[in-house]
Amino acid sequence: MDSVKFSCSICLDLLKYPVTIPCGHNYCTNCIGGFWDGKEKDKGIYSCPQCRQTFTPRPVLVKNTMLAELMEDLKKTGLQAAAADHCYAGPEDVACDVCTGRKMKAVKSCLVCLVSYCENHLQPHYDVSGLKKHKLVDPSKKLEEIICSLHDEVMKIFCRTDQQCICYLCTMDEHKGHETVRAAAERTEKQKELQERRQQIQQRIQDQEKDVKLLQQEVEAINGSADTAVEDNEKIFTDLIHQIQKRSSDVKQQIRSQQETKVSRVKELQEKLEQEITELKRKDAELEKLSNTEDLYQFLQNYLSLSARSESTHSSSINIRPLRYFEDVTAAVSELREKLQGILRDTGTNISVAIKEVEVLLSGPEPKTRGGFLKYMCKITLDPNTANRYLELSEGKRKVSMTNENQCYPDHADRFTRRWQVLSKQRLSGRCYWEVEWSGKKIEVAVAYRDIERTGDTDESAFGLNNNSWALCCTPTKYTFYGKKQKFDIAFKSPVSSRVGVYLDHKAGILSFYNVSETMRNILKATTSFTEPLHVGIWLSRSTETTAEFIKLK
Repeated sequence: MDSVKFSCSICLDLLKYPVTIPCGHNYCTNCIGGFWDGKEKDKGIYSCPQCRQTFTPRPVLVKNTMLAELMEDLKKTGLQAAAADHCYAGPEDVACDVCTGRKMKAVKSCLVCLVSYCENHLQPHYDVSGLKKHKLVDPSKKLEEIICSLHDEVMKIFCRTDQQCICYLCTMDEHKGHETVRAAAERTEKQKELQERRQQIQQRIQDQEKDVKLLQQEVEAINGSADTAVEDNEKIFTDLIHQIQKRSSDVKQQIRSQQETKVSRVKELQEKLEQEITELKRKDAELEKLSNTEDLYQFLQNYLSLSARSESTHSSSINIRPLRYFEDVTAAVSELREKLQGILRDTGTNISVAIKEVEVLLSGPEPKTRGGFLKYMCKITLDPNTANRYLELSEGKRKVSMTNENQCYPDHADRFTRRWQVLSKQRLSGRCYWEVEWSGKKIEVAVAYRDIERTGDTDESAFGLNNNSWALCCTPTKYTFYGKKQKFDIAFKSPVSSRVGVYLDHKAGILSFYNVSETMRNILKATTSFTEPLHVGIWLSRSTETTAEFIKLK
C-alpha cells in the first residue's frame, strides 16, 4: 500500500489525529492548525493548502474517526515504520535538536528558543499559550549566525551606519546614536533595490541582445554583399576574358585567311613561271639541236620554222626584299595590350579605393570638417525619468534649464536625486555627433553608462568622477575635462564658444569635443575602451540662467 496516499501534504508524514476540512482534503490536526495560525490568520480568510479553496469563518476541526482507525490499522502492517524512515534526518536535512538517538527531520526552527524541532517536539509550540508567541521559521542550520556574539540576543536590528545586523542591546552600547532600522524593514528596502537593479540588468541584457542581433545582421549583410560583389566581379571578368579570347580568335582567323590568300596568289605565279621555264628549256634544246645541224638547207629551213613561233611576253618584275607582311598586326595588338593595361591599372586603383571605402564605413578616420561631422548627426532627447527634480525639460525634451522650483517628477529608480543631472533616452554606439548650445555660469556635457549611480552626492554619481562617465566642463573662460577619476584643465587660446560639438566613435574608443563657432576647433580628444552603449548627460550649475539645448539641424 502506498504511504503517500495517507500522508499529510504539509508535514509529508503519515496523518496524525487526522481531520477533514470542508473541501474534503485531510491533514494532521496540528499541521492545518499551524497553517491557519500563520499568514492565513492575518488575512481572516482560511484556505486549503492543496486546492486553495477558501473558507470564512475558520472551519471547526473535527477528528475523522474512520481515517484515524485506518491509520491505526496501517501501523500494525508496518507501513508506519516505513514512513518513519522517510522522516529521519539525512546529511542534507536539518535535524531535530530535541530528539535523542536517531534524530527526526526538523519541520520548524524557533527564533526565540534557537532550537529546531521535529513534528512531535514542535507540538508544545502549538498548544502552550506562552510558546505560541514564539517566531517559527523554516528549518535552518545557521541559527547561531543570527545570535549576537556579545549579548547572546537575536540580531533583529540593522545598523545602517556600520552596515551590519545587531541586537537591541547593541543600540545602547557599541552602536549608540547610529542610524538603525528593523532588519526586516532593511530587507524589504534592499529587496526593492535588488529588484530595481535586476530590472536594470535585465534591461541591459535585452538592449545588448538587440545590439548583438543588429551586429549579427550587419555581419550577414557584409558577408552577403561581399559574396554578391565577388560573384558579380567574377562574371564581369570572365565575360571580359571571353571577349578578349574571342577577339584573339578573330584576329588569328583573319591572319590565317589572309595568309592563305596571299600564299595562293604567290603559288599561282610560281606555277606559271615554272611552266614558262619548262617551255624555255624545251626551246633551248631545239635551238641547240638546230645549231648542231650540218646540212645548210635543213638548218635554214628549220631556223625559219623555229623563229616563227611566238616568243614569251613575260618579263620578270619580282624583287626579292625583306617584306613586313603581318608585323603591323602584331604592332596593333601590342598597342591594344598597352591600352588595356592602362585601363586595368586605372580602374584597378578605383576598385581598390572603393574596397577601402567599405573599410572606412566600419572604422575610419575622424571627420575633418563640420560637414563631415554632420553626416553622423544624431537626434538627442532627454529622459524625464532621470532628471533631477530642479531641472525643467522643454523644446520637445531637447532643452534643460535650472529652476528654483521642484518640478514634482514622480519617483523613479533612474532619477538623479542629489546631482543636477539628466541623461538622454538614446543609447549611443557606432559613430555619433551632436551639438549643445549652452548659457549660464557652468555646465557639463558628458557621456555615461546606464548603470551610473543615481542617488547620493558621491563621486560615483558625478559625471566624470568615476569609471562610468566622461565629462567636459564649460565656463565662459575655460574648459576642464573629467574622466577616469582624473581632471585636466585645457589651455584653449580661442574664445570659448556657447556651442560645443561632441563626436563619438564607440568602436574605436574615441570621444572628441569641439568648440563650434564660425569654425570648428578641437578642444580635446580622449581615447579609451567603451564596454557598453553610452547615454549623453548634462549637468547644470545651481543658477537659474543656466541652460543647455541639443541643436536640431534642419
